[in-house]
Amino acid sequence: MADLITLTQYKEAEGISSTQNDARLTTLIESVSQLVKTYCNNTIIDNYSAAATELFNIMAGETVVQVSKAPIRTDVGNAPVVSERTSPTESYTTLTLDTDYYIDTVTDSVYRIAGAGLRSWPTGVGAVKVIYKAGYATTPTDLKLAVIDLVKYYHKDEHTTRRTLTGATIENQGTGESKGFPDHIKRILDLYKTY
Repeated sequence: MADLITLTQYKEAEGISSTQNDARLTTLIESVSQLVKTYCNNTIIDNYSAAATELFNIMAGETVVQVSKAPIRTDVGNAPVVSERTSPTESYTTLTLDTDYYIDTVTDSVYRIAGAGLRSWPTGVGAVKVIYKAGYATTPTDLKLAVIDLVKYYHKDEHTTRRTLTGATIENQGTGESKGFPDHIKRILDLYKTY
């Protein structure tokens, strides 16, 4: 899995020229990149070029499936390949984009269609298979800033709840639901979160 920022990007953003903490920062960048992807439930950049495959179990009457990685790519040469089967013992039949299925890029959903209307997917275990690419070619700049701030947050041990510095005590607690991340970082991460 690719890191969301590089050591060079971090050092440039923080104005660091020394190589003294490079090993620790490299480890933190790797860990924070994975933490952000886990929190967002999204690979962000990992599936931009490498396709993901998802199988969906379908109950009767379902007309839509929603992929887990976002945003789904639909540009020329990267449209998702969608197929279905009516039984686990059968082979998948590949469907045709905009004839048999429609991609909703706002919700990263795949609708089964017939003409101008919706049609149900076949029911069963693994009845629908979607092979697709998703995410961004590079880490979006606002997310990159959040990752830089989060690396700094852990590098400077700001994540500890209470610290004492020369007789002063610093309380470091988020508000509301964001006790795990500082509020300004959580706001950006939530923009990339998939549910």
